[in-house]
Amino acid sequence: MSVPLIQKLRVGAYIVGKKLGGERRYPLVLMLEPLFRCNLACPGCGKIDYPPEILNQRLSVDECLEAADECGAPMVSIPGGEPLIHPEIGEIVDGLIERRKFVYLCTNALLLKKKLDRFTPSKYLTFSVHLDGLEEEHDHAVDQPGTFKRAVDAIREAKRRGFRVNVNATVFDGHPAERLAAFFDFATNELGTDAITVSPGYSYERAPDQQHFLNRNKTRELFRAIFAQGRGKGWRFSQSSLFLDFLAGNRSFHCTPWGNPTRNVFGWQKPCYLLGEGYAKTFRGLMEETDWDSYGTGRYEKCADCMVHCGYEPTAAEHSLSRPWAALLLKLRGIRTEGPMAPEIALGKARPAEYMFDRHVEDKVREIRAAEAAASQAREEGPRAATNAA
Repeated sequence: MSVPLIQKLRVGAYIVGKKLGGERRYPLVLMLEPLFRCNLACPGCGKIDYPPEILNQRLSVDECLEAADECGAPMVSIPGGEPLIHPEIGEIVDGLIERRKFVYLCTNALLLKKKLDRFTPSKYLTFSVHLDGLEEEHDHAVDQPGTFKRAVDAIREAKRRGFRVNVNATVFDGHPAERLAAFFDFATNELGTDAITVSPGYSYERAPDQQHFLNRNKTRELFRAIFAQGRGKGWRFSQSSLFLDFLAGNRSFHCTPWGNPTRNVFGWQKPCYLLGEGYAKTFRGLMEETDWDSYGTGRYEKCADCMVHCGYEPTAAEHSLSRPWAALLLKLRGIRTEGPMAPEIALGKARPAEYMFDRHVEDKVREIRAAEAAASQAREEGPRAATNAA
């Protein structure tokens, strides 16, 4: 099963409880980013463009568990950076599982075989391994030969030991539909992964490669071509059928940025995992201080082409629950890959992009240096005070 039954029931009950309680905005998945440092430098990634002072920062075990308690979401995704670099990642995962959170540990798998002994197979734990296609496409996407073979080897070992393993594929412009279909065949049949998570890449403003991000029209055309080749093949996806239908251009959705709130070394990131345009000290502050209506496709220039799962899967999940017949019909009929597409959201009134990355980085570096200077002064004053006392 692509998603464990207990997870479906628990998450469904959680959403029903929130709706019955009259809550309009609530988290579904905590994006817990314990560090930014990575052992790869993918050209399409904008997550590692930080000075050493920030790349050296890590959330502690206590900070991670406090974030999960504060947020209350039933699922926790641990992206990065590369989470397996964190020396206490085992303790973080153990603490989340003790809280009965469904944990998706995202990894490029270069360290996975070495670190498997730190974890215990559980219905609450899934390794989500980053694979952007078959060997040629994946190694090109991460700009390092040999990574595909190492990841595949790690996946097979993790499956042999009884772990749940998904593959997480980010799709870029120029990736042929037939090659992606062949990759989905490989992941489903040869690797035997539990599920596939797929999403078009988000156009991070700091990513070195700005030429291969998909716009919305190309995304919809590409996924129609992919799904047309997948009929009857039994591909297992971790995402809802309505989200996949959205990718194929059959639905018009607005994103739900508060559905997947992000906690990282800066704090609680406004407004979402993909955009860092401010930070709150608490989860409550994030929910109350963020001007949610200022973000999203048609509202903000940076969101124009976004169709990423961390923004739209919460929307699809809510629709699946409030309109179960739509999800059932889709399951019976399959994703439509021909005919007219759903109307697109107008972009003409979107507010212009603001660029504030450098300011946030400068503020954080000053904060880190001030804390280090205070700690150094305290260390120097300790022996001096002891000498004076003697």
